[in-house]
Amino acid sequence: MKEDFLHYIWRTRQFDHANLKTSEGQSISIIQTGIHNHDAGPDFSDARIRIEDMLWAGNVEIHIKASEWYQHQHHQDSAYNNVILHVVLEDDKRVLRANGRSVPCLELKKRIPFRIIQNYRKLKSGNLWVPCQNQISRVSSISKNLWLDRLLVERLENKTRDMITLLEKNNYDWEYSFYYFLARGFGLKVNAEPFEQLAQSLPLNILARHRNSLFQLEALLFGQAGMLEKTFVDEYPRRLRKEYGFLKKKYQLQSINAGCWKFLRMRPANFPSIRIAQFAMLIYQSNHLFSKTLAAKNIKELENMFEVKISNYWQTHYLFDKPSIKRDKTLGKMSIDLLIINIIVPFLFLYGKLKANPMVQEAALDLLDNIKPERNAIIDQWKKLGFYPVSAYQTQALIQLKNYYCDKKKCLSCSIGHEILRA
Repeated sequence: MKEDFLHYIWRTRQFDHANLKTSEGQSISIIQTGIHNHDAGPDFSDARIRIEDMLWAGNVEIHIKASEWYQHQHHQDSAYNNVILHVVLEDDKRVLRANGRSVPCLELKKRIPFRIIQNYRKLKSGNLWVPCQNQISRVSSISKNLWLDRLLVERLENKTRDMITLLEKNNYDWEYSFYYFLARGFGLKVNAEPFEQLAQSLPLNILARHRNSLFQLEALLFGQAGMLEKTFVDEYPRRLRKEYGFLKKKYQLQSINAGCWKFLRMRPANFPSIRIAQFAMLIYQSNHLFSKTLAAKNIKELENMFEVKISNYWQTHYLFDKPSIKRDKTLGKMSIDLLIINIIVPFLFLYGKLKANPMVQEAALDLLDNIKPERNAIIDQWKKLGFYPVSAYQTQALIQLKNYYCDKKKCLSCSIGHEILRA
């Protein structure tokens, strides 16, 4: 048994409360278990415990064995002088605070229901895809759906952390920050980092000065991407290179390393060269991208905004100097959905949060509800366990559940795990 299990038992009060007494025979009444502390210091703060006739306010420390108080050097740490109760599985040693006073101790060894211990061991043992896959069918649909709602918000909070950092760095310039993350989204997972470097190297205000010329936008973007460094056969890339040379000198730009772009084992439609051409067209067609995204009334308007075609040269090329069959190479429905799921929804959610506008946050969640469920290996496995998501709202929550709870065996922090433990 690990200490986190005792944290769970204490936090959820899953133990016998009848005739609670300290190891020295003093009666105990638990008013508040306290706030779980995940940082340094005692395990729970702001607890309220009545011992005999005295109401105490302070911290609670939890160990498997009482003697761990000394193993962890708490007797030498003044931060533990305010511990009002020592909760342990086994009281094997009387302990003292740094100030020499004894700490009241509550032993739980005979108070935890055996079924909870047994269910906990089942969850922790084995090497299943998710720890509870043999028990999850017993959990009610209401519990699952309520937990998925919370997980989706948690996933959005996780996704917006980097966005907040960049916003602060940019003095809350929403347009530039949106441009930066939108560029990252265009790179998909494989080329997200190079696209991020490209956006960092090419400020939005420079692109804005040339947004009426698709040719100049492509010269700037392909040039900064390091893709115009060699000698070309085709006239178009030769013209781009010449134009970029002028613009590079004018704005004192420094291109990124072309070697960072990944083409291997990618579908030609997702080559970074095509993605950059699509990104150039998006900037050419849409001024103030974030403002337009914010003003979109529904998902159809957003989809229309991102249904960009591609310049004539790229209709017959996937790479410079290598002709191909003519194709429009528009940004496909799946690619647009990924941009909405991974960039637009989190950004709108963050905007609503920071602007104290819950309507914008609700609109962001509604976007996910109007996108078909994602198809990937994680979702396929959840379907085998009886989860049949109807939208990206639920698939995003299920991905969060798998990656941040199941894979880390954080069953004690999971509502589904909590219900299984109590079964």
